Amino acid sequence: MHALVATVVHHPEDARILHRQIRALLDAGHRVTYMAPFADRGVTPWQELDPVDVPRASGRRRLGSLRAARAALAHHAPQADVLLFHDPELLMALPRRRPATVWDVHEDAAAALLTKPWMPRPLRRPLGPVVRGFERRAEQQMHLLLAEEGYRDRFAQPHPVVPNTTYVPEQPERSPGTDRVVYLGHLSEARGAHELVEMGRRLRPHGVRVEIIGAADPGIRPMLREAQHEGAVECYGFVPNDQALRMIGGSLAGICLLQDTPNYRSSLPTKVVEYMAHGLPVISTPNPAAVSLVSERPEGACGTVVPYGDAAAAADAVLRLRDDTETRERFGSAGHAIARASYHWPIQAEAFVRHLQEWAGTAAPSMPLPEQARIELGGEVRADRAPVAADVEPTAEPVKRMPL
Repeated sequence: MHALVATVVHHPEDARILHRQIRALLDAGHRVTYMAPFADRGVTPWQELDPVDVPRASGRRRLGSLRAARAALAHHAPQADVLLFHDPELLMALPRRRPATVWDVHEDAAAALLTKPWMPRPLRRPLGPVVRGFERRAEQQMHLLLAEEGYRDRFAQPHPVVPNTTYVPEQPERSPGTDRVVYLGHLSEARGAHELVEMGRRLRPHGVRVEIIGAADPGIRPMLREAQHEGAVECYGFVPNDQALRMIGGSLAGICLLQDTPNYRSSLPTKVVEYMAHGLPVISTPNPAAVSLVSERPEGACGTVVPYGDAAAAADAVLRLRDDTETRERFGSAGHAIARASYHWPIQAEAFVRHLQEWAGTAAPSMPLPEQARIELGGEVRADRAPVAADVEPTAEPVKRMPL
């Protein structure tokens, strides 16, 4: 099977896309063409892949990227057996001639608009129904994979769920330590950036540092820069998932301080599962899915739940764990056991590959673009990026503090 995997929004080394799904396809012996913003992100693609470089879509500058993506997809899609794309934006760039097409639904796109800093506030709520309309139309025209059970209610038809789990080692490499806590993943205001910085300021006098491993929204970078200069946090920027997971081992706890927003109420934060997989106690706000995993499992609790927006409570929870070796190790062991039994990615990988194999033999009906989108994208626009050059600097280098 020849799979064409496409994104213009996500980092080319996104954990779900590259380290899980594409890795599963390659391990199963399939050929993968990967369309992603390699040059814009300074990433050298894996040698096993057929890379196609496109400009990154970010902020309000998305039209040029979608034009290039439409041209690239028009060229490569007819040569593939299945097209798997990851961004709702690409619904406006799909060519008429294409193989079986699969949209991997990562998030509640309409709810996510409410927290997008680049989206003008007056447009956030009115655009929600428009996005819902695109979703309903998409499920009539293509196959859908859902990353969360909670996404089922958004769609009229049943669609398979491939949870965003992780690789869980047989045993954690290190026991939880006492001098650092970690946040893993993209950081934004809605993901608790302000609370994380305040927690770092409260923990610094106690000899506990807060490490942030992941990219950050532009709007919060000045705050992170200031906090890093004063020693409240350590920021490493984006780190490939396999390397990032090695970095979190031995931490006192993994932190997840999501705010109470519609987009997060039905989603299990992947970072929580990743913390558990590596034997870290979890400190989380009461996101319903996180609560059910952290404190309501029959196997026992694996962390502590703190109120939304309460950095003082989060810092106090850290200090209690630091001073209680027995609880710290019990949480870490329970979390790892739960993750190994229920959230080990190879269990999901088999189902993921099987779905694509089954769909690869089906024809995908064309999904005509709305008239305005066709006008703006300009039909078959030629891609304005060349394929990735072999001399792009690789990203496998020692991790450094993020230059904020």
